[in-house]
Amino acid sequence: MTWSKRLFDLFFALLLIVILAPVLLVLLLWLLIKEGRPVFYVAERMTTPSKSFNLWKLRTMTVVEHDSGVSGGDKAARITRTGAFLRSKRLDEFPQLWNILKGDLSFVGPRPPLRQYVETHPEIYNEVLKSRPGVTGLASIVYHKHEAALLARCNSSEETDAVYSRICVPTKARLDLIYQRNQSMWYDFDLVFQTIGYVFRRG
Repeated sequence: MTWSKRLFDLFFALLLIVILAPVLLVLLLWLLIKEGRPVFYVAERMTTPSKSFNLWKLRTMTVVEHDSGVSGGDKAARITRTGAFLRSKRLDEFPQLWNILKGDLSFVGPRPPLRQYVETHPEIYNEVLKSRPGVTGLASIVYHKHEAALLARCNSSEETDAVYSRICVPTKARLDLIYQRNQSMWYDFDLVFQTIGYVFRRG
């Protein structure tokens, strides 16, 4: 990561924390009243092929004892009514500003993968994770809708894992590597504004 990209991340993360702190407090109170504890969802993700970190989100699903893999149709029933709204506006990702401040994430980059996919696709993630993972990115903007539609049709965790591994991982990697080859501050700004526009269009 270049020093200019890191300064970009720090400046805007601090700015957004100051601006959005009241909104986050309201969301936390709303979640606590509507869904109870815990209000945060913390999960392991990879920032390099060998280094993991704890990714923070607002909780959008009912709590189960064991959970693994990406979300597909097999987990749809667990998404709470409040969680569906938070996901539709990407409000569940507010706590990732903390991950940006810590240096786990950038604003723009490949989405941080689960360890299981890094271990099963080392040839892919050795290249993709040369970029710092991000809250949004080219793959998130271009492929998110299609990925969600593919995974929504899966009825078991095994089917979800198979579809994600066979189709989604290599497709998103191609897009992530396009971003990696063309990364610049202006490209990051463009992708951030595209993400904001996408969120508002979903409203």
